[in-house]
Amino acid sequence: MDLLLFMPIPMAAATLISILFSILTIRLFAKKLHEKQGKKKSHPIGGTVLNQLMNFNRLHDYMTDLATKHRTYRLIGIFRSEVYTSDPVNVEYILKTNFENYGKGEYNCSILKDLLGDGIFAVDGEQWREQRKVSSHEFSTRVLRDFSSVVFRKNVVKLAKIVSDAADSNQEMDIQDLFMKSTLDSIFRVAFGVDLDSMCGSNEEGTKFSNAFDDASARTLWRYVDVLWKIKRILNLGSEAKLKKSLKVIDEFVNKLISSKTEQMNKSPDEAYMQLKKEDILSRFLLLPNTNPKYLRDIILNFIIAGKDTTATSLSWFVYMLCKHPPMQEKVAQEISDAVGTNKVTNFSEYTDMLDEAALEKMHYLHAVLTETLRLYPSVPVDAKQCFSDDTMPDCYSVKKGDMVAYQPYAMGRMKFVWGDDANEFKPERWLDENGCFKQESPFKFTAFQGGPRICLGKEFAYRQMKIFAAVLVKFFVFRLSDERKEVKYRTMINLHIDGGLHVHASHRVVLM
Repeated sequence: MDLLLFMPIPMAAATLISILFSILTIRLFAKKLHEKQGKKKSHPIGGTVLNQLMNFNRLHDYMTDLATKHRTYRLIGIFRSEVYTSDPVNVEYILKTNFENYGKGEYNCSILKDLLGDGIFAVDGEQWREQRKVSSHEFSTRVLRDFSSVVFRKNVVKLAKIVSDAADSNQEMDIQDLFMKSTLDSIFRVAFGVDLDSMCGSNEEGTKFSNAFDDASARTLWRYVDVLWKIKRILNLGSEAKLKKSLKVIDEFVNKLISSKTEQMNKSPDEAYMQLKKEDILSRFLLLPNTNPKYLRDIILNFIIAGKDTTATSLSWFVYMLCKHPPMQEKVAQEISDAVGTNKVTNFSEYTDMLDEAALEKMHYLHAVLTETLRLYPSVPVDAKQCFSDDTMPDCYSVKKGDMVAYQPYAMGRMKFVWGDDANEFKPERWLDENGCFKQESPFKFTAFQGGPRICLGKEFAYRQMKIFAAVLVKFFVFRLSDERKEVKYRTMINLHIDGGLHVHASHRVVLM
């Protein structure tokens, strides 16, 4: 990616360093002066936003390194301070205790708006409350739970057949790409009431949309470290020009979805109205007064990023962890077999019919492995808020109005003061009690699903999908990495994708007794 616009990179970097060093010196002097005057102290300085830019490809590990030195720290920027915390006490304060003082704010909204618009993940106030209310009602219904389970079972059968063909031919596959396609199918059917294949006519259009969405996500996150992104957007240059192209693909695809859904509803409006009170999320928003296409577009993209990327990346890291820990893969397989209670079924569809709620609830170890995966590889590695008024956090340090204040799920999962000396170990047993039953942790310690008023509405929805997919795939297949020597890294974007995909081989599992 291009870093600066009007000058060679070395010269631009030197200029930025000079500017930031000056800012750092001034702020350090001001800090000392304020402390002498008895004013509130600010969090320790971890570095500058230039350090983020220089470490962008390993951004979350860089931030983790800083978090090991300071539970909460500041990065100095040209226009504002950025405060990052891995302290559960501070996280609870931001997400719950003083919730009204920490929201997306103008800074985050300006960065996210081109992609997410006025969707639930990019707004505050009444817009957020309205979307939260409608979505909360939808996620709380038994209809959605039962319907989504049917969709998940149908899609995992399709996926299992693809994996089976690859196993028969000993063919390498990108399991992350397959998860992305499958979860995209699921979210379109459950949230929007549309079969993606029938809407597109082919998988090519869906793939084009998915790739554009991933690129737009990465370039949106890049804005947090690129101080010139607004200028680039005005001039349509560099990363902003590429983002604009991706957004065009996205918008064309989503507008087609809205047209398709509206046409479906208009075919029989009276009958549709009664039925839609029980159906998908998009239909509920279509029934709201004064809902324009732009608003619907924003809602759709927010649900896609919540329902596709998060689940698909989590399942990908889950498979990666199983490949790195073969005994755990076997233990998960055995538990699945014990929970379902039969080993004679070889037909995917017949087997998925046995994966009812009772069977899934017995899979405590699988639940623990998935949760441990999310502890170390959270779908959203960092979540930024904006401070609306001067405040003092529980650690007695102050933050100022306009400061960006972020908590870091990725870094928190690796903090020894949070999880103990074995924090960096993949250890599902930490989630099980003495009876082998899953035990919850505070959402302000395990932050993969947020906490407080903004806690993820789709948490149970996500676990259900992950457990159904895992139960089928691990029951029938053994996974191994295609290249054990190749380092698996993340791609720095809004969600924690595996960079370049996860390439694995699968073999048919011997029937467990």
